[in-house]
Amino acid sequence: MDAQGRGRAGDNNVDPADQWVFDPDTGNYELRLDQAGQAPARPSDRKTAGSRRAAGKAGDDTDTRPLPTQRARGDESADADERPGGGRASRRAAGSRAAAAAAGPASRRKRKPKKSGKQKALYWTAGVVGFVLVAGCGGAFYLYQQLNGNISKVDVGVENDAVSDGPVNVLIIGTDARSGKGNSGYGDAGSVGHADTTILMHISKDRSNATALSIPRDMITDIPNCPTKQKDGSTKNIPGERGVRFNTSLGQEGRDPGCTWRTVEKLTGLKINHFMMADFNAVKSLSTAVDGVEVCAGKDLNDPKSHLKLKAGRHIVKGEQALAFVRTRHAIGFGSDLDRIKMQQQFLSSLIRKLKSSAFSSPGKLYDVSQAATKALTVDTGIGSANKLLDFGTDLKKVDIDKVTFATVPVLDNPDDPATVILNKTAADPLFAMVRADHALAKGKKGKGKKSAPAKKAPPEQVRVDVSNGGGPIGSAQETVDWLQNTKAAKLSTNAGNAPAKLAATRLEYAPNQADQAATLADWMGLPKSALKKSSQAAGDRVPMKLTLGKDFKAPGSPIEAPTETPDGVQNVNADDKNVCAK
Repeated sequence: MDAQGRGRAGDNNVDPADQWVFDPDTGNYELRLDQAGQAPARPSDRKTAGSRRAAGKAGDDTDTRPLPTQRARGDESADADERPGGGRASRRAAGSRAAAAAAGPASRRKRKPKKSGKQKALYWTAGVVGFVLVAGCGGAFYLYQQLNGNISKVDVGVENDAVSDGPVNVLIIGTDARSGKGNSGYGDAGSVGHADTTILMHISKDRSNATALSIPRDMITDIPNCPTKQKDGSTKNIPGERGVRFNTSLGQEGRDPGCTWRTVEKLTGLKINHFMMADFNAVKSLSTAVDGVEVCAGKDLNDPKSHLKLKAGRHIVKGEQALAFVRTRHAIGFGSDLDRIKMQQQFLSSLIRKLKSSAFSSPGKLYDVSQAATKALTVDTGIGSANKLLDFGTDLKKVDIDKVTFATVPVLDNPDDPATVILNKTAADPLFAMVRADHALAKGKKGKGKKSAPAKKAPPEQVRVDVSNGGGPIGSAQETVDWLQNTKAAKLSTNAGNAPAKLAATRLEYAPNQADQAATLADWMGLPKSALKKSSQAAGDRVPMKLTLGKDFKAPGSPIEAPTETPDGVQNVNADDKNVCAK
């Protein structure tokens, strides 16, 4: 163990795991740099964990054995015995001496508390670092120094605080770059590192749920102008492009992660707080660090291009085999990138579960995972240090795994190019609105708050309304009237031109005796209750309601009120669903 390790400089007989001992009073591990009796560092109250797509050096061992019905409990102990510098017996001795010193008289010692089901949390890269540093607290100086040295960062021109009071949006990017140890056999030979896999992770304001949106790499979109920091400290502005593949938002023309950041913001309307980027080694080394990840094949899989070969059933994959699993597409579904996204979501969900359940069963394992995760990461400057990642991970560790949902941005086949896809705005717009409104993707479940009994609705032929434009796109009033008449059969709708004043929010004014008409129109337009303004006096039979389109109006048929349930046509899976199998 050298001076940069967790132990004392010059003490070559100290196993890193031996410096972490179990405290029976708290049920947590503590870092003790002086095993002769130095006061313990303050333990963590809860575990924070692993990585989404992060890891470090390549692992070359794989394990594709079908999972037994019940795993033997001795696996982790055997792994600990094989670790250089000390085994199970030495750790037991060290743990006993330290625990006895801390506990005092035997009569005052508390029983070891059982693990609580309430400790379920969102486990990903920031969480791994967060738990390491919280557990080590002030005594983990060497860990801070070592993990700081692992982290790479890019200045994207945005300096956000590590912790935010509101919702948090984290952009997770997996590149297809061939550079780096063990990557020469993957990706395109001349790739500069495109956005091969992109996930926008949205964590709710109250940290009760998280939504992970996978963005298809072959989706045609617009890339905005973006400033990039050069090695000499100057800034180069890279011109944007219209109608190009999403994955060219990174690498192409010298674009950095800030360009992908700005592209996703323009696409979704969500403000990004931070990004995390990793290459192929991320999957290989992190899956190895956790002793493999469980995956499921619904049929025999054989993809010579990704080198994946699995029999139907459940398997443990790690290293090269784990990478083959997340890169395969020719052996499943229709062989598209959308099918590969499903494989990646299955793998990441299982990785999260593995990190939650067993990755921190020993201090040595915790250390291995933390090293692998931080070595694989490139992040923005806002979380570009160990202490910032600590704050970041501690803030986000409250999300339960069963409240994490993976979804894919809905797309359609591109009629002009069968090798690409285009955004399905009909499904995507309400999905993005739902995430912007901080609603959990909970299809089939009740949304926030209690819903009142549905109001009586008038038939389309009785809906009489004047539509004026008070802040929507040019031509919105006539476009809405055409939509109402041709799509909804509301023939009594008319264009009232431009409103006398601009409105921030769309408004529908109606009389008490027009409540049934208002209920029908509000349902069609997706209007929130705040948009409905009822007058105190009744109106005549031929007096129309007044609909003024505000700045929040996008297009007819695009709900102004964010939905509280997952829109139809949006592929999604819960991270805690263990029954997902690739077919």
